[in-house]
Parts: sequence; structure tokens; C-alpha cells
Amino acid sequence: MKNGVRGAVAALLMTIPAVASAAADIAMHRDPGCGCCEKWAAQVRQQFGRKVQIIDDDRREVLQRKIGLPADLASCHTAIIDGMAFEGHVPIADMKRALAQHPKGVRGLAVAGMPMGSPGMEVPGMRTQPYDVIAFGAAGRRVFASHGA
Repeated sequence: MKNGVRGAVAALLMTIPAVASAAADIAMHRDPGCGCCEKWAAQVRQQFGRKVQIIDDDRREVLQRKIGLPADLASCHTAIIDGMAFEGHVPIADMKRALAQHPKGVRGLAVAGMPMGSPGMEVPGMRTQPYDVIAFGAAGRRVFASHGA
């Protein structure tokens, strides 16, 4: 019986870092003063139930190089969530799927530019532009999801 209790305690202790990590704040570095970034952050805050720390960063390209973001995938903000990078207006459902799956060789997801209709870029009466969410990292790059008309 002692081994069973030890195993249960060990299993419980192994889950504590995951629980603590899940409760960690989300850091979002943005081009200073960008309003659409605030709209995206509000959606992330609501869907993840975690605080989003918004950091005005006029040297965001340094962070982008550090995470290995290809220059052609750049947007107006870079978020780090549980060690994964999310560049631009990545939909929350795609973020949650990537965080749950942790695909091998993927450092993060990116939506290049600022496509109309993507999270934070919704404008009533404006048609959603089609866009791809690109997974990037050591495994190269690939389309993770496609959205829009």
C-alpha cells in the first residue's frame, strides 16, 4: 500500500508545475500604441481566463529573431504563452490546439500582417479576408489552419 500512496503523491507532485504554468500571465509585446492588439488581448484574456500583460516594445524585432520568426510572417504583436510564441492575430482556438498538442518542431504560430476579420481585426460590415495560420520552428513552416471566405 505504501508504494501505491507514493505513486499517487508522485503523480500529484508532477502535475503541480503544469497547474502553476497554466495560471501564469501571458506576455504580449506590441508595436507601441497599437489598438487592434488590445482587442486581440481582450479576447485572449476572456478565453484563457488569464491576465495579459501588454508590453509596448519598439524593438520587438529582437524578440522575433529570438523566437525564430521568419520575417515575412511578422505582424503587430508577439505573445508568449506557456513557452510557445504567437505572432499576430492568431485565433484562440488555433492557439489552444497548438498548446494542447505541442507539435514537434513547432515554436509557434503566426498570422502575417493584419487580415480583416481575424481576431482583433473585426469590423462590422467589412468582409473577412482569407488568411492562413502558419506553424513555424525547427521543423520548418506549414499551414496549421486556414480561415476566412
